[in-house]
Amino acid sequence: MPELTITLDRSVDVMRAIGEPTRARIVNVLSEGECSVSDLCDILGQSQPRISRHLRLLVEAEVCARHREGNYVFFSLHRSEPTSHGAGSLVHLLVSALDRDDPVLAADLARLTTVRERRAELAHQHFAEVAERWDRERTLHTPDELVEPAIVHLLSPNGHGIGDVLDIGTGTGRMIELLAPMANRIVGLDSNPSMLRVARANLDRARIHHAELRQSDIFATSMPGSAFDVAVVHQVLHFLDDPARAIHAAADLVVDGGRVLVVDLPRHSNEALRVEHAHRRLGFTSEQMNGWFADAGLLQIDHQMVEPKGRQTGLIAVGLWIARKGAT
Repeated sequence: MPELTITLDRSVDVMRAIGEPTRARIVNVLSEGECSVSDLCDILGQSQPRISRHLRLLVEAEVCARHREGNYVFFSLHRSEPTSHGAGSLVHLLVSALDRDDPVLAADLARLTTVRERRAELAHQHFAEVAERWDRERTLHTPDELVEPAIVHLLSPNGHGIGDVLDIGTGTGRMIELLAPMANRIVGLDSNPSMLRVARANLDRARIHHAELRQSDIFATSMPGSAFDVAVVHQVLHFLDDPARAIHAAADLVVDGGRVLVVDLPRHSNEALRVEHAHRRLGFTSEQMNGWFADAGLLQIDHQMVEPKGRQTGLIAVGLWIARKGAT
């Protein structure tokens, strides 16, 4: 298990950080998914200053990672990455040894369920306000039940894992739900904190707790470059003034040999999408996409059109364009 390679000093730092009852409880809760400070206060029944002090020690020891989302700060366990110096693997090993039937730990996880139910209710209230517009837009193009299998097959025709995945403009988190079973690590970016609340509730409901959500603009992301095997840009480009710049940003975030998948509408003439749904672009041609890929150091390796079927004729098709970084 090479990811467990860790120096003596680092292992002592990690175990010392976790080796206190409140911090051990925090780590156990975070093993089920990220939480805000207020979430942890509710779950552990302790004050915000006390929880914040423990979190600061866990972050300093690189047991936890923190990120800001609007007015909230969320915490998660470090993954097994080079930046964690092996700490992530050791933390997960220690957590896996905890007795989940311990009354204190079991009560914490029960309260975590309550917190997630509250998140889901808040997300439901927000999404109810936009659901009609959202659903109306989706009725104008090939339905998801045809598009999503094509996405999965294009990324993994043999059913193999696809490595570390970045979902750019994650929205409700649907691409994370779809691809999480094939991904080693999966991160969703979105600039809208309200949509991230919806995504978080959806992932909680789907019991996907290893995904990471980040509030970030694709053009000003804090994600490290060349960190992902796959970047997905799903139904995002048509909202942007500068799609080419977004493809450049996606290319910068994948490793050499990594892939960028764009899912969007081909060129069409339905002005309702521009007027009623804020689309900046009425789809894209393959020539445009090829040119943007080439400018970003990507080579298109496949392109598919998912056409509506049967009574669905008259809807706009959905295009899938996939390119590889550094390919020749």
